[in-house]
Amino acid sequence: MQDIDKALELLLTKLESWGNHIVLMLPNFVVALLVLVITFVVARFIRSWLEKAFKRFSHSAALNNLIITLLYLAIVFVGLFFALNVLGLDKVVVSLLAGVGIIGLALGFAFQDIAANFISGIIIAVQKPVRVNDMIETNDYFGVIERISLRTIDIRQPTGELVKLPNKMVFENPVTNFSYNNMRRVDVPVGISYAEDLERVQRVVIEALQDVKNRVKSRDIEVMFDEFGDSSINFKARFWATYKRQVDYVSAKSDAIIRIKKAFDQHDILIPFPIRTLDFGIKGGEKLNEQLEAVQAAIKNGKQTGRNDD
Repeated sequence: MQDIDKALELLLTKLESWGNHIVLMLPNFVVALLVLVITFVVARFIRSWLEKAFKRFSHSAALNNLIITLLYLAIVFVGLFFALNVLGLDKVVVSLLAGVGIIGLALGFAFQDIAANFISGIIIAVQKPVRVNDMIETNDYFGVIERISLRTIDIRQPTGELVKLPNKMVFENPVTNFSYNNMRRVDVPVGISYAEDLERVQRVVIEALQDVKNRVKSRDIEVMFDEFGDSSINFKARFWATYKRQVDYVSAKSDAIIRIKKAFDQHDILIPFPIRTLDFGIKGGEKLNEQLEAVQAAIKNGKQTGRNDD
């Protein structure tokens, strides 16, 4: 019984000590609570103000939300730090900071790829090398950008497929932006007969492409001969077309081919079919008719020899 009485007495003494300490700390609790309330009110006010301000300077909703959320959490963390100091819990603050650092380090190693995509998304959102509705080619994918988030870039290919590319792949690899200048050069390869007058062909092609679809009038049409082919002299007709979608480029090239074909028909300019020379001789360069005559002579000689034998 004495042991039980001592234990109860010790417990009551401890509870009384705690009660006295709580009473002494009541003003601190009230101040700490007021600090937390003021912190949340100020954080919400700053968050709403930043949301309005960021819309004027940045059109990336994902980046805006990220920055605003980080600032909001930073303000709340500072308020929590002051509240714990008011309560005299400095050691708890140090322990929390150490714990947050260790957890952050562990998560960094565990989610390296996610972190890389996240950071790449932030850099892309700030630098803006590509934008929504741009036509790009990267990592063997070609299409128009439908959405840019902090993790992926969504590319809609001309055939309809949607490709979600991680931001890390786009950031670390070459990107061709076909929409950067809002125009694109169209190259149309053509072959003509060796018998044609090349300067006349140039004039006919340039005249035919004057009113081609989507052509940029301020840029000259170019007709450049580039090689002697097997059965034709080959050249490229080059002009610049306005470019917003892939269909602009495709339709301009198609219209150019139609116009060149019509112009060649009107001016009797020949687009030759592929020509192949068949050599039946044992030695290269021998003519086919000479070989046939030799074969016929051999056949005749054979027949005559057979008759003489009879």
